[in-house]
Amino acid sequence: MTATAPAEAPAPGGKPPADERLLKTSLPRRLLGRPELGSVVGAVAVFLFFAIVADSFLRASSFGTVLYAASVIGIMAVPVALLMIGGEFDLSAGVLVTSSALVSSMFSYQMTANIWVGVLVSLLVTLAVGVFNGVMLTRTKLPSFIITLGTFLMLTGLNLGLTKLISGTVSTKSIADMEGFSSAKALFASQVTLGGVNLKVTVLWWLGLVAVATWILLRTRAGNWIFAVGGGTEAARAVGVPVNKTRIGLYMGVSLGAWISGQHLLFSFDVVQSGEGVGNELIYIIAAVIGGCLITGGYGSAIGSAVGAFIFGMTSKGIVYAEWDPDWFKFFLGAMLLLATLLNAWVRKRAEATR
Repeated sequence: MTATAPAEAPAPGGKPPADERLLKTSLPRRLLGRPELGSVVGAVAVFLFFAIVADSFLRASSFGTVLYAASVIGIMAVPVALLMIGGEFDLSAGVLVTSSALVSSMFSYQMTANIWVGVLVSLLVTLAVGVFNGVMLTRTKLPSFIITLGTFLMLTGLNLGLTKLISGTVSTKSIADMEGFSSAKALFASQVTLGGVNLKVTVLWWLGLVAVATWILLRTRAGNWIFAVGGGTEAARAVGVPVNKTRIGLYMGVSLGAWISGQHLLFSFDVVQSGEGVGNELIYIIAAVIGGCLITGGYGSAIGSAVGAFIFGMTSKGIVYAEWDPDWFKFFLGAMLLLATLLNAWVRKRAEATR
């Protein structure tokens, strides 16, 4: 005979025991379980700090400037956060932004084509780099650190070498008088006024990406795949998760963010310096980590990356408004990274302890 587990004793009063999955969770427990809780606490502390030490920090114009600084980082921090939740890195993200802008500018200028032709070609080229990173990762089984470091070096050389070869200098030619420039500028580098605050259109791009990424993570099958791949590749593959396709898709997401950021860079100034973008990939990763993403993968949120980018914006501009030496900015950024990581680790342990 097959042994069967004994039935659970009825709860006091004759009622059957409640299913744990149906038990209501208190608000404090739900908050402790959110990856971005630590970054929100840090954001409030940074805001109050600069509100006290810098008189001009609370002005409407200053708020618009802070949001712009945050959005420039946040557009890239969102897809980088999703990639980190999936357990991978992309060290080529910073120079890929510059590559995207260079392709748009030089293709349009050299082919004397409508600006939008260059923009679409840039989108295809930028996405192709993401596919390259993803395919190399899945085929070679090398760490993403090595794969994307190689891509970073190749793109850095291509940005400089091709720009000098085609343009004769380290920067592109002006495209401000070409057909389609004004409409492209309106989409990628215009300004809107909301509630008396002048906002760059990048803020809208940023918030839109946060909303879409949050929906993907929390409401779609792809979101479950991302968490599963970051939590354990072999376990995810064993339950039928398309690990390789998920990783390639995540790298394409980073490429899409780089394309948007690159077009903003181009249409804000109409010329591009080929050496820009080096080092920015670390800032994107820092924003994601401050926002609650784990280096080991499987944990984090898009909202947290937005909060991390907002902290970056407040700090970078708050130091200016406080009239401090900007050389101290990197010190504060490093200190925030360490404090945020420690706080996030503490919050996560508390959340696990209360489950």
